Amino acid sequence: MLSRLTRPQALAVCALPAVALLATAAFAPLPFSVAQPGMTANVLGENRGDPVITVSGAPTRKTTGQLRMTTIEATGPDTRVSLGKVIDSWFATDKAVMPRDAVYPSGDDVKEIESYNEQQMKESQNAATTAALNHLDLDAADVDVTLKLAEVGGPSAGLLFSLGIIDKLEYGDLTGGRTIAGTGTITPDGEVGAVGGVPLKTRAARRDGATVFLVPKAECSDARSELPAGLRLIPVTTLKGAVSALRALESGGKVPSC
Repeated sequence: MLSRLTRPQALAVCALPAVALLATAAFAPLPFSVAQPGMTANVLGENRGDPVITVSGAPTRKTTGQLRMTTIEATGPDTRVSLGKVIDSWFATDKAVMPRDAVYPSGDDVKEIESYNEQQMKESQNAATTAALNHLDLDAADVDVTLKLAEVGGPSAGLLFSLGIIDKLEYGDLTGGRTIAGTGTITPDGEVGAVGGVPLKTRAARRDGATVFLVPKAECSDARSELPAGLRLIPVTTLKGAVSALRALESGGKVPSC
């Protein structure tokens, strides 16, 4: 024979499934990655003892200032990210919670992801070289460009690679002695594309001394949302536009802003 439950007892019984669900979610892995500002590298200089850009077949010039490509660091594809970690990172100003598929679109296998990112980087480097040489009206058959950046994958350094090649080959200083950072994919015809993770990249840039940040125009609002003090945003859509903006910045002309 069943006895009638009091109201507090009934509420307690009803709450048990919800508590069990929350407890399970707190410890179960979730399909997210937690990202934070990563390393930056001056494409005009060296990385791990090797020049990032090496040019032969055409005269180069000594550059001043820095052009720093930016990265983010994310938890690995096989890392278990719990609800507690997601909540903590959600409210942290130096971290971001991102869908794992957005960070690792090629799957969960670490070796496959590394291979995919290496291929993306190689394609980005080829596109960056083509875009830069086209911008300078130089024949790729006469000019050989080698790009080397250890332990970095993906396509988001394309814009900075192109600018670095141009700065080494063209008379005139793109940086004006400044530390300029940025991000953005590049196509062989010089179109700049969005990359994701921009708020974290602006933090990495400012941490490493940048005062100017080149951002794909489509990501201006993201970049403004958590912009570090002392960092100026310049929106870009093409390689030509990025070069023009840097020239204007140096000469005191009109520079676009987000």
